[in-house]
Amino acid sequence: MTSPVERMREALQGTGLDGWLMYDFQGLNPHARTVLGIPESVFLTRRFFVFVPREGQPVVLHNHIEGGNWRTLTQDWGADLRPFGSHAELDEALGRVVQGQRVAMEYSPDGAVPYVSRVDAGTLERVRRAGAKDIVSSANLLQGFLKWTPEDLAAHERAVQVLMQAKDDAFRLMHERLQAGQPVTELDAQAVIMEQIAAAGMQAGHPVNVSFGVNAADSHYEPGGDKNATLQAGQCVLIDLWAQEPGRPFADVTWVGYAGSPSDEYQSAWTAVRAGRDAALTLLQDRFDADGWGHLQGWEVDRKVRDSMGEPWATFFLHRTGHDLGVRIHGAGANLDDYETRDTRVLTEGLCVTVEPGTYPAEKAFGIRTEVDVYLSAEGPRITPHIQREPFTLGGPESWDEVRARGYGQ
Repeated sequence: MTSPVERMREALQGTGLDGWLMYDFQGLNPHARTVLGIPESVFLTRRFFVFVPREGQPVVLHNHIEGGNWRTLTQDWGADLRPFGSHAELDEALGRVVQGQRVAMEYSPDGAVPYVSRVDAGTLERVRRAGAKDIVSSANLLQGFLKWTPEDLAAHERAVQVLMQAKDDAFRLMHERLQAGQPVTELDAQAVIMEQIAAAGMQAGHPVNVSFGVNAADSHYEPGGDKNATLQAGQCVLIDLWAQEPGRPFADVTWVGYAGSPSDEYQSAWTAVRAGRDAALTLLQDRFDADGWGHLQGWEVDRKVRDSMGEPWATFFLHRTGHDLGVRIHGAGANLDDYETRDTRVLTEGLCVTVEPGTYPAEKAFGIRTEVDVYLSAEGPRITPHIQREPFTLGGPESWDEVRARGYGQ
């Protein structure tokens, strides 16, 4: 099995960097444990630095109190362990490692990408004072350590299947209750979904979003307590649902419907949001065809979506286009974002992103989002769930199967 430092060295090839300097203190930089493969069961109370050069022997600077732990952790690293005690000894040891070196660390200039900004400003100052020639962000290096295994992808696809069925059953409940003139609430629909997630042995972390009418204009709405609307004719429906097998990556999708025939404004907004989504999917395919992965930056997709949606609906698109999916639903890889941040990280093979444009004009009492997951495979972008083509029209004379077929489209 390849050791963590060998993987780090491989990631450094062709970068022009002299090495990767990994720092942590009591979980301040969670990427350190991930990249270095340090189990949570290993108790480390003192700060440490691990320097992996592009060529040559890695160096571990650790407090002498924790020497036993580090000797165990580094058995197959071929590393030079250099203990320190006092802060003066640390500074001297750090200077011998970084003097004149161009190194990567877990920081992001101006804090632009918070998922990467994990090393505190004081430690950066210390490394510069120790003589580092330059410190650059490890943002793109990190993504190689987040790649999914085949087992991860299979688990994600099983979660997608559960969500597709649960979502259909929730919309069917609404459709048939409306047809029968019976009330149906947000919590009624949410319960259908949560029961199916649990029955499949999966977890959501917290209850999924089912929102009616103006509640759908709150992109992170969640019914519960005194928040539990009853669906009325002429209201929109938005369901954002997610699930994972324990320890495996999430699936995350959003579908929409309308109680009755959609208004002209709602249909116009849907058409714009769908156009943004489809523009993103086309860009992902076109840029892969031209360059493979490793060239398209996250912000470029977000910008394409906003330009494709047009006005007035892009004005009400108040979040990024998509996020990295991982064992945490908002993973640490590149996001599709030129709104909340300007994410210049490249989209990386073996990761998965959501594509989820929306528009939320609260004064018009509706919100719309359409969301799919896109796995960045070696063969190109792979959309793992079904794609919604039209909003479900709920409560009319058609059977649920007819309503469903039109929503899924061609």
